[in-house]
Amino acid sequence: MTQACTLLAATDFSAPARHALERAAQLAQTRPGAGLTLAHIVSGSALDALHRMLPGEAVTLETQLLTQAGKSLDELAAHLAEHHTYSIDTIVTQGSAAAALVDLVETRQADLLVMGARGKHFVVEMLLGSTIERVLRKSRRPLLAVKQRPQAPYRRILAPVDFSDHAAAAIHAAHAWLPDADIVLLHAFEVEWESTFQLAGIDDQQIHEYRIQARDAAQKAMEAFIGKLRVPARQLTRQFVHGAATLCILEHEQTMDADLIVMGKHGQSVMEELLLGSVTQHVLTHSSSDVLIAGHTA
Repeated sequence: MTQACTLLAATDFSAPARHALERAAQLAQTRPGAGLTLAHIVSGSALDALHRMLPGEAVTLETQLLTQAGKSLDELAAHLAEHHTYSIDTIVTQGSAAAALVDLVETRQADLLVMGARGKHFVVEMLLGSTIERVLRKSRRPLLAVKQRPQAPYRRILAPVDFSDHAAAAIHAAHAWLPDADIVLLHAFEVEWESTFQLAGIDDQQIHEYRIQARDAAQKAMEAFIGKLRVPARQLTRQFVHGAATLCILEHEQTMDADLIVMGKHGQSVMEELLLGSVTQHVLTHSSSDVLIAGHTA
């Protein structure tokens, strides 16, 4: 029997956020007993500015703002309810968007948080760090960043893997929501110190041998990794590519025309991510597909 699930979909009433709500509604429809909550966060900074700039009118304006936000959210819920047959509720709260969403998703124990990859102020987010990135740092729940208007259910999933528990958790999260989708397991491998070997004058044939050894090791690690997955083997395809992970992932996304990229929240080395930049963060920023991010919570 399929366990009932809950989705929390955040909106700032922008076009990307509307696409996220539509995708969340579509996913909820596939799970019997699922519930969907639409959430809007009224900026605490904006309310503080009202009180500073218009102290005599701030209380009235704040009430009007919250009332209008609630009305707009209810209208979105009513529109979705015309096409879907499950519970949809709404919530309007105040505060920092990232902090409020983390609090909501944790207190409501949502199984999936769905957000538009860009909001109204995406230029500012590019400079200061997006709400999604801030949520990911603090929440343990799976997050779906929606970039495209949903046309059909996800069918072609690209899952970059480094054989970590985080990668396995992301694949399991995707399979739970999309049990019929095919998953391409992509591993990008490199020869450690290859550029140093080239500078040292080691011949190309020897470096080629090192690449073969690295690929053989990756194939063995892949089989061990697949052995731990709770996904039917017929739905899994293995792909190995030589090169930098981020570039290989983005190239393969276009080659296979992926509907969705599924990634672990962290890789094998959290310290490397802190020092060199996260592959997950780069893919989230530069991919065309929607991105589902989950992590190992134990």
